[in-house]
Parts: sequence; C-alpha cells; structure tokens
Amino acid sequence: MNFGLYIRLVVFGLLIFFLISPQTFAPLFAPLAKAGQPAIYNQGSLLDITLNHLGIVLIATVLATIIAVGLAILVTRPFGAEFLPLSRSLANIGQTFPPVAVLALAVPILGFGTAPTLVALFLYGLLPIFENTLTGLTNLPPAVTDAAKGVGMTGMQRLVKIELPLALPVILAGIRLSTVISLATATIGSTVAARTLGEVIIAGLTANNTAFVLQGGLIVGVLAVLIYDSLSALERWLMARTGQARRAEA
Repeated sequence: MNFGLYIRLVVFGLLIFFLISPQTFAPLFAPLAKAGQPAIYNQGSLLDITLNHLGIVLIATVLATIIAVGLAILVTRPFGAEFLPLSRSLANIGQTFPPVAVLALAVPILGFGTAPTLVALFLYGLLPIFENTLTGLTNLPPAVTDAAKGVGMTGMQRLVKIELPLALPVILAGIRLSTVISLATATIGSTVAARTLGEVIIAGLTANNTAFVLQGGLIVGVLAVLIYDSLSALERWLMARTGQARRAEA
C-alpha cells in the first residue's frame, strides 16, 4: 500500500468518525466558537445532512451523465451530426446561468426544497460531461474503428463494444469534474431550504460561529478531495485496462 493511499484511508476514517461522533472533536473546534456558543453544529445530525448532500449530488450527476452522454452519442452519429451546435448550446446553459440564478428561476415553479437544487446542479454538470464524451468518441484510434468495420460490426455494436469502452476514461474525467463542482455548488441549495451542508455554513455565518463554518467547509472539502482521487484512480485503471496508458507513454 503506497503512502498516499494510506493517508487517504486515514482521512476517510477520520471523516466517518467525525460524522458519527462529532462531539468527540468538540475540543478541537471550541477555540473557534465564542463563549456560550456550541463548538459542534447542533441543529441536526451532521451524518444525515452529509448523506442528503451526497444524495442530491449523486442524483444530479447521474441525470446529467445520462443526458450529456446521450447527446454526445447522438451528435457523433452520421444522422445526428447536424444537431451538434444545438446540443452544445443546451449543454452550455448551465454554465451561462449561474446556479443562484437557476435557483431563483426554479423556486417559483418547483417551490422550495431539493427540486430546484437538483435542476441547478443538473444544468451546471452537463457541459464537462458532454464535452469529454464528445472528445472521447471523436478521438478514437482510426485503426481500431476501421478494424471493427472490417469484421462487419454494426454501428450499435461498434458503439457498445469498441467506442464507449475506449472513450470511458475520458468520459469519467468529465463526470469527475462535474461531481466535484456539484459537490461544492450544492451548498447553495440550503438558501432555498434544501438539506445540504450549506445549512451548517449558513448557520455559522448567521450566528458568527466560525466553528460551524469550518465544519461545513471541511466536510465538503474532504469529500471533494476523496471523490476526486477515487474517480482519478478509477480513470487510470480503465486507461491501463484498455491499453491507453501505454499509448500515452509511447
């Protein structure tokens, strides 16, 4: 086991321990809280809030992946090439409108809570997944695709058996970026009553309790680093499995 992996496992273990038994860490945060203020967030379970935060990010990322990958597949087929400008415009919507603006527009229609947050994260996560999928599908080794055509594979067979597996590491890189962005952006969902780690940060800002702010920020930051590293490791494994790592070195 390499040293970096050991450090990540220790950090992950500490995070789980903190979420399960946050009061154990009260002495560490006490200096950041004013006299009479609680050192640990006490307006809800940190574990429940974190799981809900992750659940919102997961749902938004899965939906964004399905739509973005589907659009990229469509525009890389001969019959869908003309839809590339439209698809790119749709994927850019989330980046054009800030998540806060999307929340403001979605609340009157969907009401307060999780729904508008999901819409904002879904739109914001489309572009990196779409662009990476497009790159992965349009930069395949010509020799491989030509060989697939030569053995008589249909378009669907080439897509499922050759193109998507080879493009998967690049697609995963887009999903990784989208996930990390959504993980941080989801905190603003608490401004419209979604149950995310943003409520811990907002509670700290409202009460001028730096301990709360640090707790919310640390949980989000540690989760972002761990998820980023995990997806990066999976991406490297996929590249090695498909032989792309060797081609990159060559």
